[in-house]
Amino acid sequence: MRRVKLNHGLHLAYCTNIHRGEDWTQVFDSLRTHTLAVRRKVCPTQAYAIGLRLGDQAARELSQPAVLAGFRQWLADENCYVFTINGFPFGNFHGTRVKEQVYVPDWTTPERLEYTCRLFDLIAALVPEGVEGSVSTLPGSFKEFIKDKSQERVIRDNLWRCVEHVAALSDRTGKRLHLGVEPEPLGWFETSAETVEFFDQMAKDRPGDDRLQEHLGVNYDTCHLAVEYEEPHEAIGALVAAGIRISKLHLSAALQLKPTALARERLADFTEDVYLHQVVERLPGGELRRHRDLDVALAKETDAEEWRVHFHIPLHAPDSSWFCSTCDHIGGVLDLLKADPALCTHLEMETYTWEVLPEDLKKRDVVDQLSGEYEWTLDELRARGLAA
Repeated sequence: MRRVKLNHGLHLAYCTNIHRGEDWTQVFDSLRTHTLAVRRKVCPTQAYAIGLRLGDQAARELSQPAVLAGFRQWLADENCYVFTINGFPFGNFHGTRVKEQVYVPDWTTPERLEYTCRLFDLIAALVPEGVEGSVSTLPGSFKEFIKDKSQERVIRDNLWRCVEHVAALSDRTGKRLHLGVEPEPLGWFETSAETVEFFDQMAKDRPGDDRLQEHLGVNYDTCHLAVEYEEPHEAIGALVAAGIRISKLHLSAALQLKPTALARERLADFTEDVYLHQVVERLPGGELRRHRDLDVALAKETDAEEWRVHFHIPLHAPDSSWFCSTCDHIGGVLDLLKADPALCTHLEMETYTWEVLPEDLKKRDVVDQLSGEYEWTLDELRARGLAA
């Protein structure tokens, strides 16, 4: 395999939320086994970037000074570095029912604020000098959880408190740090238009406070926005025009298909009990209709011309006779990055669904799959002059 060498100060990692690990011992064990095994295949001699996922328990344990010092020494010894942390899942993320509980606690709670601030304390201690540090988080809440306007205001207030913490931490450490909220189907804000509206409300809460633009942005997940039938140039164009930072780009792909009888029959292999797989169907007139999960959509008759399913599939997965992936959305985003490499320097591959993939998409072990995703992504970056 050709090696990782990026241009324009870009950083690329895979998100370690693909591996099990809720306490720090489990997380560290996966880094020493799976992550270093991937590194040996794709980047054995150069500094290797890690996209860390820390749940609340692991973050608390890593925050102990001796544990943190030991991890920093391990990173130095292995010539690895951390530039981003996935702070979306607070608790258990594998092997048990997650579904809408991935949003719990949400940004209406002090627990979510405290957890996210702790992640920033960690990234400030881990990210190398001269490299920006990012943390990604959920889009406020799950739509079904928000019952009245008072909850909306609490979400914004808590995010402002987090911005204050990040700004003070950036000033104290001299490191550029930012939080990326991640629009997702059926999240409190899920489309680019809803995201712009949310940021507009944040700005109105504190007119003229430039810490918002500096320290709060969007973690743009290519799977999520593709499921919403958005085009990259329009979605990212709207965010940039509104003065919203692109904090991180999640490179991920969804299922795209015509809901024929055969396709719906084959989709049954993708129903599972761990993660939410929201479905957005497009009707012949262009109207979009949303279903909270794949089994819900499959249980109903449909007159839609197309379905897009929030099920992260490997970036290198070939199209089949009944579905294709939304990797063209990734291509469109990378075209924008080629035109403006300063758009975003943080890139993270995020196919966390390896354990629940149907067998025909899980023919490789997890290390080989991740290596394949690196190869696919680096080819796409090289084609645009973004990697050597």
